[in-house]
Amino acid sequence: MNNVHAFGGRQKRDYQRVSSRDQEKWDKRYRELDPYGSEPSRVLVRHESLLPLGGTALDLAGGSGRHACWLAQRGLQVTIADISSQGMARARLRAQAHGLAIQYMQTDLEADPFPPGPWDLVVSCLYLWRPLIPQLISELSDNGLLLILQPTVTNLERHSAPPLQFLLKEDELPGLVTDLEIVHYEQGWLDDGRHDAFLVARKTV
Repeated sequence: MNNVHAFGGRQKRDYQRVSSRDQEKWDKRYRELDPYGSEPSRVLVRHESLLPLGGTALDLAGGSGRHACWLAQRGLQVTIADISSQGMARARLRAQAHGLAIQYMQTDLEADPFPPGPWDLVVSCLYLWRPLIPQLISELSDNGLLLILQPTVTNLERHSAPPLQFLLKEDELPGLVTDLEIVHYEQGWLDDGRHDAFLVARKTV
């Protein structure tokens, strides 16, 4: 059964048109184990003072909810958008264990309509689909924040995954968000053990 969620006063049903191949791949991964563990990224935690304490947040490709639960504990109204029903099943169990209310949207972010905002915070962690970036910027609220954490090609010097097609070029990330004010940017071998680019940017009025 589709869950019904409210977005900006409008009722929207969970999107169900998902890529069967991608869904099967990620369902298999989440069925066998939680590939990213239960703790939020240490990079995000180190910069939590930059994030809003309330408002709406969208966790793109949020999987089993490690970041969604962390954001909800900070007082945000969080929605996970992910292709995997198995990942979101894990997220539901995690949220219930902590007494958190989180919304869930099963969707193929590369094919379906972008989750409608406005969003006060959009988090994209270990998910890269460059054509999506202008859409998520357009759905930010005034003064809304975009947070992106993504490995770069240098990561392949120590790790075989993610593969090249999911990696940023060195210092590519700021150029992908030219319509936003960059609040914070860093790149290097960061807290999670990967060579990551990390950016927090604001949509100015």
